Amino acid sequence: MIALLMFAVVLVLLLLGIPVAFVFGTVAIVFAAFIPTLGFEVFDILPFRIYGIMNNMTLMAVPLFIAMGLILEKSMMAEKLLSSMSLLFRGVRGGLGVSVVLVGAMLAASTGIVSASVVMMSVIALPLMLKAGYDKSLAAGTVAASGTLGQIIPPSIILIILGDVMSVSVGDLFKAAVLPGLVLVGLYVAYILFISYIKPEVAPVYEADEKVSPKELLFSLFPPLLLMVSVLGSIFAGIASPTESAAFGVMGALLLSYVNRSLDAQMIKYASLETVKLTGMIFMILFGATAFSLVFNELGGTDMILDFFSNDIGNVWVFIAVSMFAVFILGFFIDFIEISFIIVPILVPIMNAFGIDPIWFAVLIALNLQASFLTPPFGLALFFLKGASKDITTLQIYKGIIPFILLQLAALCIVIFFPDLVFAFL
Repeated sequence: MIALLMFAVVLVLLLLGIPVAFVFGTVAIVFAAFIPTLGFEVFDILPFRIYGIMNNMTLMAVPLFIAMGLILEKSMMAEKLLSSMSLLFRGVRGGLGVSVVLVGAMLAASTGIVSASVVMMSVIALPLMLKAGYDKSLAAGTVAASGTLGQIIPPSIILIILGDVMSVSVGDLFKAAVLPGLVLVGLYVAYILFISYIKPEVAPVYEADEKVSPKELLFSLFPPLLLMVSVLGSIFAGIASPTESAAFGVMGALLLSYVNRSLDAQMIKYASLETVKLTGMIFMILFGATAFSLVFNELGGTDMILDFFSNDIGNVWVFIAVSMFAVFILGFFIDFIEISFIIVPILVPIMNAFGIDPIWFAVLIALNLQASFLTPPFGLALFFLKGASKDITTLQIYKGIIPFILLQLAALCIVIFFPDLVFAFL
C-alpha cells in the first residue's frame, strides 16, 4: 500500500505542474526518510547507478540526434521539401494535405525530434494550407499529426530511451518501427483523401502557377534522403552503432546546412545551447527516476504489480489492454519521458513474466506515446501549433486532432493483431 501511495503522490505532483526531476527525487527522499524500514541506506547504490547511466553509450545517441534535428530545423530543408511536394501534388484534391504528411514523415526520418518538426510544419505548412482554402480544423490536425511522426519513425528519441529502459537493441527497435510508422503515414494519407472526396469544401484543389521540374524535385529530395539512408542504413546494415550513426548524422546536417547557406555561428550557438538544455532535462529526469525506482522497488511496488497481473489476472491480453489503456490515459496529463521512466520499468517485469517480445511491446508503447503529443490538455504539439498561428482557435485545433488520434489508435490495434509488421526487417 505504501508503494501505491508513493506512486499516487508522484502523479498528483506531476499534474500540479511541478518539475519532473524534482518530483522523483523529492518523493524518493521523503519516503526513505519517514519510513523506518528504509532509511537513506537505500540510496547507497544510487551513485553506481548514475555512473552506469553516464557510461551508457546507447544514451549518448540522444544528444547527438537532438543536435542533428536542431541543425536541420534551421537548414531551410523543410521549406524546399514542402514547396516541391506541394507543386508535385497540385491539381489533386487533398494533395496539399498529402504532401504535408509526406514531408512530415521525411522530417521525422531526418530529425527525430517532434518539437522541431511541429514548429517547422506549423510555420511553413499551416499558412500555405489556410491560404489554399483548407478547413482550419483539418489543416491544424494534419500539421500537428504530421509533425509528431518523429515519435515512431526512426531515428526517434523515444525509441532510444525505450531501448535503454527495456534493455533491447536500439538498432532492432529502429528496424521494427519502420513498417508501423509507414502504416500510420498510410492511414493519414487515406483519411485526408477520403475526407477530401466526401467533403470537397474542406480541402480545395491546390493550384499553383509555378511548375516543378524533375531536376528541382531531385535537388530538394536528394539531400534529406541521402541523410536518412546514411544514418538509418548504417544502423540497419550493422556498419555502425546508433551512437556512431548519430555522430555521422550531425556532420551530415552541418554539411546540408552549409550547402543551403544557412550555416553560421548563430545557428551553431542555437543548436548547441538547445541540445544542452534538452539533454540536461532528460538526464535529470533519469537521475530522479532512478532514485524513485530504488525506493519503489524496496517497498515491494514492482513485486506487488507483478503478482497482481501474473496471479490475480493471469491473462496476457488483459495485461496488454490494461497497460496500453494506462499509457494512453497518462499521456493526456504527463510527458512521454516521464511515462518512459515511471511506467515502463514497472511494466517490464510483467512483460517478461508473460513471455511477451520486448521489441514488439516497445513499438506498441512508442505508437501509444505518440498520441500524448496530441491529446489535450497538455499535448505539446497543440501548444506549438497554437503558438505558431494566431488564426486558429484552440477549439478548432482540438476538433482537428481527434480523427488523427483515432487513426493512431487504429495503427496501434493493427500492430497488436498483426505483429509480423514489427518483425519484417529483423
